[in-house]
Amino acid sequence: MRSVYPALLSSCLLLAACSQKQTPPVAAIAVNLFTAKTQKVFYFDKYPATTVALSQVDLRPQVQGYITGISFTEGDHVRKGQALYEIDRQLYQEGYDQAKANLDVAEGNLKQAQQDADRYAYLNANDAVAKQVYDHAVISLENGKKMVAAAQQTLKMAATNFNYSIISAPFDGTIGFSQVKLGNMVTVGQTVLNTISTDDPMAVDFLISEKQLAHFEEIKNSKQPAIDSLFTISLPNDSIYPYTGKISVIDRAVDPQTGTIRVRVVFPNPGYFLRPGVSCVMRVHNQETGPRLLVPSKAVVELMGEYFVYLVRDTVAANPGDSTHTHPVKMALQKKVQLGQTIAPNVIIKKGIRANDQIVMDGVQSLHTGSIIDISKSPEGSKDKKKGDARQAESSKPDSIRSKKN
Repeated sequence: MRSVYPALLSSCLLLAACSQKQTPPVAAIAVNLFTAKTQKVFYFDKYPATTVALSQVDLRPQVQGYITGISFTEGDHVRKGQALYEIDRQLYQEGYDQAKANLDVAEGNLKQAQQDADRYAYLNANDAVAKQVYDHAVISLENGKKMVAAAQQTLKMAATNFNYSIISAPFDGTIGFSQVKLGNMVTVGQTVLNTISTDDPMAVDFLISEKQLAHFEEIKNSKQPAIDSLFTISLPNDSIYPYTGKISVIDRAVDPQTGTIRVRVVFPNPGYFLRPGVSCVMRVHNQETGPRLLVPSKAVVELMGEYFVYLVRDTVAANPGDSTHTHPVKMALQKKVQLGQTIAPNVIIKKGIRANDQIVMDGVQSLHTGSIIDISKSPEGSKDKKKGDARQAESSKPDSIRSKKN
């Protein structure tokens, strides 16, 4: 029985020693800080855009036949009225000549009927001819007039078909690759011969949010001259197109599915450099006045489509060796923000933080709200530490020394 008590005593002492062990302190995460600042910035709001021809048509034949002539170079600029294709022109020339001959015959018959009607009208007035003969002469004259009218319409149709056998450019523009070759049979209204589109000026279409509609309507309707760089475009090779544009059309309705509306800006294109269908970026010079709050882009964290930064907050933590005492530490606090335009390595913050807020610039991937951070190696943190040390040194001086300094 006596041997049990020493064992129990040893167990109690071991449990007491274990209860006094402290949970190892969480290591502070070393970070760099940045103080959010406001400044005036020159930037553009950017929108994905596409170049569009103001007019574009598919060339289709209005008469049937074989292609007998192609008189243009693919990809060239063509002028309005310029002949492009010829469709079996000899066939339609013959049709025109035949219609013209039929008209000549009808007009000759009409002339004869007119003479007969005039003669029989005189004889009928003197009762020198049978009434039936006179009536037939009058009917023949009316039929002759109708035959001439019909022949005239046939001639017009033949002339139209003859003219349609030459397909001309409907407007100035650039023509594409020919879809038919010499000798191909083409069908009325079905065969696509080619496509031609206007090339100067050139339109650029892009989508804006319905919230921005009022601003763009104001720009479009303003009578004040716009700044030179209000609308510019960035091309696929990242170069800036040398000409500026002007709003031409704002679409009639907002798309209820996306909440966006299409805007069209027109640019001069004297060298035909822009082609329809080019993906580019519309750059709209932001005209808002006043400074903007900028922070480094790498300080922003994206989570499920929302954006956050980590602010620095002062707090206290228990001393590792003595849980009854605390010491000041720095803690990370996640803050949701609303982003604006990205400008080089920085991004504009529209909402969420204020000027002079200290945010974590590096090491944000390892943080969460409540993380203890170490700013001793950060330039911003060193400044704060020096200020804090100076205040502590000042407070530790004797009152007589502090009074003399003051």
